Amino acid sequence: MNNTLCRKNRAVLNDDEQNKLLDTLETTFEDNIGVNYLEGGNLPRRSEIFDMINLMLELVFPGYDDELFHISELRRNLRHNLEKLESALFDQICRVLKHRCGNNCSSCNIAEQSGEAVKDVLNSIPSIREILKDDIKAAFAGDPAAMSFDEIILSYPCIKTITIQRFAHLLYLKKIPLLPRMMTEYAHSMTGIDIHPGATLGKGVFIDHGTGVVVGETAIIGDNVRIYQGVTLGALSFPKDACGMLIKGQKRHPTIENDVIIYAGATVLGDITIGSHSIIGGNVWVTETLAPNTKITAKLPEHFVKVAKKEN
Repeated sequence: MNNTLCRKNRAVLNDDEQNKLLDTLETTFEDNIGVNYLEGGNLPRRSEIFDMINLMLELVFPGYDDELFHISELRRNLRHNLEKLESALFDQICRVLKHRCGNNCSSCNIAEQSGEAVKDVLNSIPSIREILKDDIKAAFAGDPAAMSFDEIILSYPCIKTITIQRFAHLLYLKKIPLLPRMMTEYAHSMTGIDIHPGATLGKGVFIDHGTGVVVGETAIIGDNVRIYQGVTLGALSFPKDACGMLIKGQKRHPTIENDVIIYAGATVLGDITIGSHSIIGGNVWVTETLAPNTKITAKLPEHFVKVAKKEN
């Protein structure tokens, strides 16, 4: 083979072909969809958001990251991470608010809005930490394979996902754009558990295994709810306005009351209520409200078993 034909940096397009392609490509940016440029207001930075999430995790579970410290240094460590989170969160919220306003920000006090949102998040950390203790206890009580709280914090995907979602939910309630969804989708990419930042989670929520779980924006999950892999809490239909556009913001996902168990592969759709202490079996499809203490299971499938004949 002649290596000169495959030499590095060999031009495939000549100048005319390249200019023609650039002209065509530039026209695709004329509607400003899919391009982030300085004049349009800077979008949040993904890498910095990921670092910010790690700070949140370190504040609620100090010492579980790579950096260990002595208990006598707890306050200093917390202060250090709190200050870093305050700065990072303020910067990212300013970015998304400025991007939403574009260049017309004369009537928006972005710094004040950002400061209020940051203060709410920081002041909520103690209560989030207490709720997460209930989540960890629920995982330990609900999984016979769990040997310790440390094992759950270090290795269970549901704890990481729920922690990030609880922070994202605070920003969602403050109507901060972009950032909450980016946070929960980061968790989704790491764990396979997809919980929208708009979903409301009670205390002691345990998502066992977790892969393939989907929880929609307006879903409400009560206290001490256990969910297994492959469960969907989704919408049954999407109402549209007179112009055929989806109506956003309406309640369209289930409400799961306290002490409910939903087994693997179950699908619960629509603005319905699953009453407290109910059990939904595996692979069940539910689209109607269930009274408390209801147990619903799928009919067992018929199996055809064929046994191979032994050769003489």
